[in-house]
Amino acid sequence: MRIKVRYFAVARERVGREEEALELPDGATVAAALDRLGERHPPIATLRGHLAAAVNQEMVRPDAPLSDGDELALIPPVAGGAGDLFRVVDRPVTLDEVVAVVTDPSCGAVVTFTGVVRARSRGEDIDRLEYEAYAEMAERVLARIGAEVRERWQGARIGIVHRVGTVRPGEVSVVIAVATPHRADAFEGCRHVIERLKLDVPIWKKEWAVDGRAIWVGLGS
Repeated sequence: MRIKVRYFAVARERVGREEEALELPDGATVAAALDRLGERHPPIATLRGHLAAAVNQEMVRPDAPLSDGDELALIPPVAGGAGDLFRVVDRPVTLDEVVAVVTDPSCGAVVTFTGVVRARSRGEDIDRLEYEAYAEMAERVLARIGAEVRERWQGARIGIVHRVGTVRPGEVSVVIAVATPHRADAFEGCRHVIERLKLDVPIWKKEWAVDGRAIWVGLGS
């Protein structure tokens, strides 16, 4: 099938064009299109963590299917959201992609938290964690937490990206970055995000031990 890809703002500048055609196998998803575009245009691979996608002028998730003749638009963060990133993703997460969003000359401090899956938990050797989320609601709650930080610590810029799906020991499950003009605020703001995320964001994890036993963390069974 053949789709049209449109670029805007920083994506347009870095790719050097406003639109192009892309050939994909029938049944391909938005994520597959982004993979192909990242191979064709390295700047798209670099920006991927910051880009939303719209198909035929409707915002969609990466697993949305594409059809012949569709228009796929790559949407960078809008001006009103500069410095903030609130995402639930089904791909590896890196510290650099989150820090890049919040870094700004107005901020003298960036404090980060990187959550990594442990190899042992509750006395068990861990094979993997499986994260599940009510993604649309989770992103809305993350944005609300970000708004709390901005209100409490003036000038704050916040990035939160949480991974879903299978995550194995040593892999990153969540990255949080908070930038503020002063270091004390950045530390406090980052701690606030971590604690609120644990309590209120609809993301769940199932912990699989090497011996095959599994529990939903928080439920105990």
